[in-house]
Parts: sequence; structure tokens; C-alpha cells
Amino acid sequence: MAERGGEPGASALLELAVEIAEEAGAMLLAKRPARPEVLATKSSPTDVVTALDRAAEELIRARVGQARPYDAILGEEGGDTPGEGSVRWIVDPIDGTVNFLYGLPDWAVSIGVEVDGEIVAGVVNNVPRGELFTAHRGGGAWLAGERLRCNTGVPLDRALVSTGFGYGADRRRVQAEVLAQVLPRVRDIRRGGSAAIDMCAVAAGRVDAYYERGPNYWDFAAAGLIAVEAGARFGGLHGKPASPGLTMCAAPGLFEDLHDLLATLDPERG
Repeated sequence: MAERGGEPGASALLELAVEIAEEAGAMLLAKRPARPEVLATKSSPTDVVTALDRAAEELIRARVGQARPYDAILGEEGGDTPGEGSVRWIVDPIDGTVNFLYGLPDWAVSIGVEVDGEIVAGVVNNVPRGELFTAHRGGGAWLAGERLRCNTGVPLDRALVSTGFGYGADRRRVQAEVLAQVLPRVRDIRRGGSAAIDMCAVAAGRVDAYYERGPNYWDFAAAGLIAVEAGARFGGLHGKPASPGLTMCAAPGLFEDLHDLLATLDPERG
């Protein structure tokens, strides 16, 4: 695949992404100490980076570079590396770093692949649980050989909704205010600690919907495609695409009902 020329199809890109995500996950599982070293904090003291975040991204970048040296890469830790073709890899080496730090079993290696700015393949490797969620454009979403379908026909007041919280105190205050208004209107709330896994949970029917202010592109590039290929709608408020302002996904119908509720609460403030 190192030869430059016609771009491979989505299924070939997914095959490579899966191979790399599995290798990175195996490395993280093998090398994770009882309490991983915190190298730095980012947006706040609670927003941590571990040595293995960086090691995993370095491994992923190296493997992509070996197989496809002309491709661009956007990674949470290493930033945007330009390429010469139409393909860009979107990498979150550990989504759910705080879970990883504490030994909680929901953190993932997430790799999405763009062609001409559109995500066409994605893999979310929930390493501790041994679950590999995959999708390529038009090919459905899959887990352990089974095609995934999101839950449909669920009214808002029966919906199990997943969400997450930011790292800054002011943002968390607003998110708590929004949550206080959402909670009485739905079945219940879940907070897992990994945006990518939360979106895959929508795809697998383990929750009915997900919303959150704050996820970055590397958090939702792969998982958003997985949710869409499982039949969910995926986006932001008022027809905007998913963004750090707000990202949400749910089956059609429930998506609109949750959207309309959130729109009245101004969740993008703060």
C-alpha cells in the first residue's frame, strides 16, 4: 500500500485501520502500569495526557507512514501533519484517558479515515472489553461479526441517554444545568467517560441517544460513522455538523425530539 497512485477503497482503508488499532490496543494493554504516568495536563488540571497516549499515537503514525507515506494525519497529541493525497487519518490514541488512568474498562483507540474530507472508514477498539466496532461508508456498522442497528421507535421519555462533561469548571456548571433539565424528560442518563464508546453504544442499541458539548473531531470521526452506518442520525444543533459546540446522535425521530429539547436549553453557552 506504500505505492502512490489511485486511492484504495473504503474497505481497504478500514482493513489497515483495524490492523493498526489492534496493534496499538495490544501495546497499551501490555504496557499499562498499575497507575500510568501523567506527563502533562491540557485544558485544565483534570485534562490529562499519559506517556502511553503519546506512545500509542507515535505507533499509529509510524504504521500509517509505513503503509501510506503520502497520507495526512490528524492526531490528538501530535496535531495535523499534511499529506500529498486525498486521504487523512484522524487519530485518538486513547479516548477515555481518565478511565485508562484509573483502570476503568472503557477506553478506546479510535481511528477514522477521510477521503476528500469525508470519513469513509472508522474503527473504535474498546481494548479492555475486547470489542472492535467498525464501519465503512455504505457497508454497515459491525461488532464481532454482527451488524449493528440502533434502537428505533423510542420516545424521548423512554430514552436512555448517554452524555459526558468537559474539563473546565465553568463549562461543567453549564452542563450540569442542562442535564438537570434533560434528566426529568428521559428514562435515565449514563456517563461512561469515552465519547467514542458512547456513540458506538448508540450504534449497538446499548443506549438510545448521546449528546455532549466538547468532543473534538478525533473523538467522533470514527464513532460518528459507526453510528450513522447503524441507522442513527449524527450532527449538531440547527442542522450544523457535529462539533465541539454540540455533538449528538440517535435514531431518526428521537434525534429530533432530543435536539428540540436541547435547543431550548442553550447547551453551547459557556
